[in-house]
Amino acid sequence: MLEVKNISVGYNGSPVVRNISFTLEKGKIITLLGANGSGKTTILKALNLSLPLIEGEILLEGRLLQSFTRREIARKITVVAQETETKFPVTVLEFVLAGRFAHGSAFGWETQQDLQIARECIKLCDLEGYEERLMNRLSGGERQRAVLARALATQAKILLLDEPTNNLDLSHQALTFRLVKNRCQKCDSAAIVITHDLNLASEFADEIILLSGGTVLTKGTPHEVLTQENLQKVFNVRVLLDENPISRNLRITAIY
Repeated sequence: MLEVKNISVGYNGSPVVRNISFTLEKGKIITLLGANGSGKTTILKALNLSLPLIEGEILLEGRLLQSFTRREIARKITVVAQETETKFPVTVLEFVLAGRFAHGSAFGWETQQDLQIARECIKLCDLEGYEERLMNRLSGGERQRAVLARALATQAKILLLDEPTNNLDLSHQALTFRLVKNRCQKCDSAAIVITHDLNLASEFADEIILLSGGTVLTKGTPHEVLTQENLQKVFNVRVLLDENPISRNLRITAIY
């Protein structure tokens, strides 16, 4: 779906990340991990042309990403940013309907299909009954779920999520990752997720890319990447690694 080849990205011609390569395939979730300032969000911004490349190339469905129009990209790639700029006096339904804009509708011209899709996504994100609530009257967690609902309403095949569980309680953190996993497995979609929660990454990621100082330290499965040595090197913390007795996935506990 998306092939990233030796990209370097930064600001004013100065690279923040260098020589990043990976392939995002249908049905898969890639998680970007790293300390603050390691370049995770910079990479995500490059993947929908919010930031220009300094070097390298990004291929979407075999074509250079730059060859697509902004509207075409919006139909194929959607972004769930950190909860910002959502405190406007519009209703939750209006906000989620904005996700249909790339399909040539919404903003007063929505179709019944648009409304149905928007309401379904609102329900999926546990916001049923909030349709007429104003965005600027919601809690941070509720707004974050509305942002996810709008992204799902685009029906884009590639999801880019920047710390999507910020401000969410434990149950809604799990809900968010289950929704993303389900979308990837059942809708020929794929996702790239930034998170600081190592255990969520271990549970849901098919591949983890561990960044350090703007470059890839290592990448692979959670078991391959989430080692004591790697986590000590990147986060400067000792960890205890064991097995989640329910899922059998790797479980990480920081040692204080």
